[in-house]
This record gives sequence, C-alpha cells and structure tokens, in this order.
Amino acid sequence: MSTSTKIPILESGDVILTGTPAGSGDFQTPRLALRPGDRLESEVEGIGRLSNPVVAPDWTNQVVGAT
Repeated sequence: MSTSTKIPILESGDVILTGTPAGSGDFQTPRLALRPGDRLESEVEGIGRLSNPVVAPDWTNQVVGAT
C-alpha cells in the first residue's frame, strides 16, 4: 500500500488491484479455477464486504468472429 500511494495520490473510491498472488488457485497442484456457483468476496474492515457470484457466460447472442 505504501508504494502504491506515493504516485499517484489515491482519491476516495479508488481501487487497487494487485493481480494473482502466490498461493492462489493457479499455483496449486492440481490447479484450481473459479467455476459457476463459486463466490468471490472482498472485505474492508470497518467499511463492508463485496460478494460476487461466479456465473457461466451467456454465449447465446455472440457472433462468431466478431471483434
């Protein structure tokens, strides 16, 4: 956090994303991945918790080869 806040200055509502830390599913044996039905939760003490369900993509309206 200290390094992340030196340049630029963080404003209210800014979010810091750090990528995939060691010990996450990609580094497990066997590798673990999120699946529909799983839930991602992030919590900031004193502020609250954000909880998002993992759902399967809906490909029904996708055009093959579209950019």
